[in-house]
Amino acid sequence: MSTDDILLRTFAYLLAAVVAAPLAKRLGLGAVLGYILAGAIIGPGILSLTGDISEVHHVAEFGVVILLFVIGLEVRPATLWRMKSIIFGLGVAQMASVSLVVTLVGLAIGLDFASAWTTSLILAMSSTALVMATLEEKGQQAGPVGRACFGVLLFQDLSIIPLFLIVPMLAIQGHAAASHDQTGWHSAPMMLGALIAVIAGARFAVRPLFKFIAATRSREIFTAAALLLIVGVAALMTMVGLSPALGAFVAGVVVGESEFRREIESDIEPFRGLLLGLFFITVGAGLDLSLLRSEAIAVVAIALSFMAAKAATMYVVSTAFRFPRIEALMLAVLLCQGGEFAFVFVSFAGQLSILPEHLARLLPAAVAVSMLLSPLALILLDHAIRHLTRESPPTPDPDAQFEQGADVIVAGFGRFGQIAGRLLQANGHRLSIMDTSLRQIDVLRRFNQRVNFGDATRLDLLRAAGAEEARLLIVAIDDREQAIKLVETARHSFPHLGILARAWDRRHAYNLIEAGADHIEIETYESSLLLGREALVRLGHRAHRAHRSASLFRMHDKALFRRNRPGKPDEPGFIQATLSAVEALAALLEGDRERERQHSGHDREWSASELYRELAEAADHSARP
Repeated sequence: MSTDDILLRTFAYLLAAVVAAPLAKRLGLGAVLGYILAGAIIGPGILSLTGDISEVHHVAEFGVVILLFVIGLEVRPATLWRMKSIIFGLGVAQMASVSLVVTLVGLAIGLDFASAWTTSLILAMSSTALVMATLEEKGQQAGPVGRACFGVLLFQDLSIIPLFLIVPMLAIQGHAAASHDQTGWHSAPMMLGALIAVIAGARFAVRPLFKFIAATRSREIFTAAALLLIVGVAALMTMVGLSPALGAFVAGVVVGESEFRREIESDIEPFRGLLLGLFFITVGAGLDLSLLRSEAIAVVAIALSFMAAKAATMYVVSTAFRFPRIEALMLAVLLCQGGEFAFVFVSFAGQLSILPEHLARLLPAAVAVSMLLSPLALILLDHAIRHLTRESPPTPDPDAQFEQGADVIVAGFGRFGQIAGRLLQANGHRLSIMDTSLRQIDVLRRFNQRVNFGDATRLDLLRAAGAEEARLLIVAIDDREQAIKLVETARHSFPHLGILARAWDRRHAYNLIEAGADHIEIETYESSLLLGREALVRLGHRAHRAHRSASLFRMHDKALFRRNRPGKPDEPGFIQATLSAVEALAALLEGDRERERQHSGHDREWSASELYRELAEAADHSARP
């Protein structure tokens, strides 16, 4: 290939990306569909400007790898553990139900069991790149739909390992060579060993490497090291027959625990966006238009059939997991297309002679068509939601009409954020409000509350909400990890903002303070304290006595919170300090009751300054040997 050919093809790909994405967005089609259509136009079927697509496609797939690595950076191990019901509940249900339906359809049209089940496993997969890119474009990654999609897609990636072992066993029933089965089983230790190597390397080698590179203060070398890590993981996964994206995700989760997480993410962000766009262009360019012309009805029928089957099955499964109707519809449509892995798996199954030759030619084309139709299905879904809710579905937009001149941004306007927000509005302050719950926004709009749909952790949406001019940010979102991420992002990008955050518990409160929050409130703390005060009154304590005890408890507990920073939950020092503080508080309240019996004046009992003084004396006394 000459230099002129390389330059011409590079120009064609870049021109397609630059023109397709803005134009498709302007037409309301979404960037992903624009990329696929642009690829089809410049591909071999029409303009033939792309050359050998397979070579470019291998490079473009690296965009999917970077995408999964970045997602891994944002996911803490604790988050994965909390998502176990989605990953191994909803994910398993989706795979099993789709496989069952497609297998039964395959048997009904005359396929043998091995071919029908293999086809079902191929079509049960969804496109990680397309779904995650769509969620990011819509700002729904942090919402319930985004988390559910992520959990299902993650289980699909995890299932690749056993699938490579199961399919060769089916080949025996299809009278394929037994050597393939042996190869599949013998590769299992290599796959597991590669995953262990990725985890160990990312855990013990990456942090010292980046500390050494950071000391050189060379941004270029730091970026090169981040790319080296991702390329190395992808290469290792490819060598052992695993999904490079899965390995990149695992590495991202481990590296995400280091202090270099934000720097790595910002350095590789431009590569991710460019290569993801290139990936979708190659999907469009790879469409076999000659096959589509000669067997258009068969290809489109297969695509529409399995998309409908997946959507219907996912809707039933989602409602069984108690997702609201609109969210279940969104999940069904988002996950109804075929996945990138189908192209690899069809080839693998073909080598084992499991699939009929004609079906092996039709399936990749049908999967590509489904990826083309999926964005269109989402547009139809928007219209369906508009019909169901009788108003336009909210969509995040960096140019959305947020409240102009707002001095407070409220992220999350549920049961917690509403109370704080209403108090501020009642005192004449202007709020810029964001939430990710379609159902909550629909309810709030009925009360003429102006709420924008969007993920507040997105820097562009924070800017659009007025973070550069606002005075305060109130973090009241439900997701613990997303709350920490939002505080980190806001503190780093808008250092002038005062950040007030809602915490779930004491440990979450410590995490938010470490992330940069100026003030935290544990959501059930004050209500629990007020309930305890009311209980004292009903047990016969005088009102001022109950108020004084609650105030002493609050100040003593907050002083303890400032002094103690726990390491592990069972850390002996932390537990001992807490037990000592409980004893000190009991002694303080007992002493206060004794003084009350000696003094009858009520003014002193209500005095905050007197409480502070007594608390300081008690703390000083408890510190003496």
